[in-house]
Amino acid sequence: MPHYTSYDSAELSYRILGGGGPDHPPLLCLAGGPGRDAAYLGDLGGLDAPHTLVVPDSRGTGASPPAQDVAAYAFPALAEDLEALRTHLGLDRFALLAHDAGCATAQAYAAMYGDHLTHLALVTPGSRLQGELPTDAEEIFESRATEPWWVDAYVAVHSLADATDLDEIRTLLHRAAPMAYAHWGPEQRAHAAEEQHQLNPVPRAAFWQGVDEPLRLRLLAGLRELHCPVLVITGDLDAVTGMRAGEVVAACFPRGVARPLHGVGHYPWVDEPGLFRPLLDEFLRTPLGM
Repeated sequence: MPHYTSYDSAELSYRILGGGGPDHPPLLCLAGGPGRDAAYLGDLGGLDAPHTLVVPDSRGTGASPPAQDVAAYAFPALAEDLEALRTHLGLDRFALLAHDAGCATAQAYAAMYGDHLTHLALVTPGSRLQGELPTDAEEIFESRATEPWWVDAYVAVHSLADATDLDEIRTLLHRAAPMAYAHWGPEQRAHAAEEQHQLNPVPRAAFWQGVDEPLRLRLLAGLRELHCPVLVITGDLDAVTGMRAGEVVAACFPRGVARPLHGVGHYPWVDEPGLFRPLLDEFLRTPLGM
C-alpha cells in the first residue's frame, strides 16, 4: 500500500482503485465515521470503472498509524493531511468526494485550499459545521416503524447514550444499522457487519475537538468563496443524517446543488448504485465555468 508524508512527518497510507483514462483525472475519496476505516467505501458502487479512485486512510484507521497528538484527529487537521496527499500526488487541481463525517473534512479543505478543487461531491453529510441540526432524520426513522428490524433498532439507538463499554457500543451500533439503509437485504447486511470492526474510538472522539466558534465561522466564510461546482447527495430514507442537512450544506456554496435520491439511505452506493454512479459521472463532467 502506498504512503505519503504529511505536514508533521507522519507516514499515512492510501489506496488506488480503478484505472480511469486521461479524460478522468483522479477522484480523491474521504471516508466518514468519523474514525472509520475507508474500506467501507468499497469501490463506491463501481465508480472505479470510469475513474481512478484515491482513497486515503485517515490517522488511526486502516494502515495509517495513530496520531502522536490527538489534535491531529480534528477535521481541520485532517484537511491538512489531504493537502499533503495532493502535493505528494503532484495534482494541481482535483475532484474530491466525501461521505458522512468526511464531508466536514472536505469542507474544511474547500475553505482553506479551494483553488485546488475542480469538483466537490458531498454524500449524505450532516450540518454540524453549519451550526444546524435538522430533525428530519428522526422523522424518517419514525416513518419506518412498520419494518421488522425497527423495534430492536429503536432500543439500540436509545441505549447508545448510556453505553460506555466499547464492545457494547459496537453491538448496539450493529443492531441500529438497518436505519442507515433503504433496504435490509444481503448486500446491506454484509456491508453493515463490517462497521463494528472498522471504528476507532479515539479518532472518532477527537474529530470535533478544538473547533471553536471563530474557526467554524472562518470556514463557513471560506465556503462562500468556493467557485467550483458542488453536489450534495441525500437519500430520502436516510435515518442517520436525513435530507435537510444536505440542503443546509448545499446552500453554503455559490454553486451548491442538493440532489435527493429516492429509495436511498445513508450509503447510496450500497442501496442504489445504479442511481448513484450515473449521477456522479454526470456531475464530474460538469464544466468548471458553468
